[in-house]
Amino acid sequence: MVRIYNERDHSLVSQRRRLALLVERYTDRDGFQATSIPALDFIRASNISEPLHAIYTPSLCVILQGAKSVTLGKESYRYDTNSYLVASVHLPIIGQIIEATPEFPYLGIRLSFSSEQILDIIKSSKQVCDSKSDLERGLIVTKANSTLFDALLRLVSLLDNPSDIPTLAPLFTREILYRILQDEPGYIMKQFAVIGSHAQAISKIINLINNDFAKPLRIDELAKVINMSPSSLHHYFKKATAMSPLQYQKQVRLQEARRLLLSQTLEAADAAYKVGYESPTQFSREYARMFGLPPMSDIKRLKASIYANF
Repeated sequence: MVRIYNERDHSLVSQRRRLALLVERYTDRDGFQATSIPALDFIRASNISEPLHAIYTPSLCVILQGAKSVTLGKESYRYDTNSYLVASVHLPIIGQIIEATPEFPYLGIRLSFSSEQILDIIKSSKQVCDSKSDLERGLIVTKANSTLFDALLRLVSLLDNPSDIPTLAPLFTREILYRILQDEPGYIMKQFAVIGSHAQAISKIINLINNDFAKPLRIDELAKVINMSPSSLHHYFKKATAMSPLQYQKQVRLQEARRLLLSQTLEAADAAYKVGYESPTQFSREYARMFGLPPMSDIKRLKASIYANF
């Protein structure tokens, strides 16, 4: 069921309501659900969730019903139907749905994008971007607006006309990204896309860590890749992600280990080696610190929770 709101901005409320009805119609269960539109996913949840660890990829996240909290490092963000979130780089976060009921489920949209898409729009629209400006955090929550929701509604409505998707979806997606670039997150998105900026250099290091997270992290070698000193790399990395490169790698490793343990028949020590740990004892200690329980106890609890929902 979609909740009916009584708010002043009738245009935005109407757009949100129509989007919520579409998302509810195309989601037949809780969880993430891919759509036939490239890079567009829907999220549905009938209950408040536990804090869940995840990696945010570069994406726009919009809530149409309910609310969510996101923790990045030691910083917490709350967003709901009056706001939207943009992640400009890959970021390990803890997310929790904090408003949802079976009658009025949490409903959300995620639209993924690439730095190449952002850079292409910057070039074609001749937007100005200062590559030497101060680096900002790679995640931002800002106020929702009718212009953005209008473009989102056109994109999502294509699901009712599948034959239009190949031609119109790229155009509507481009418009959505253009609208975001005109809004508050635009400044940050431009930073991470423009070659030569500190943010773009840190984005390159983030990608290297994600691609080779099982390898030992050598800050001096990473710094040479982007022509920075190790101290500058550490400084700018923490500004972008709210954590050090080592803390970032640790979160990525532990999340991947948890995924492996949940989806495969592995011992904790095997998962530890696969993600780059040499000491199973250290792995178990850091795993428990992050997830609250030792590896096998945590996986047992997770599986019991999953089965209980079927």
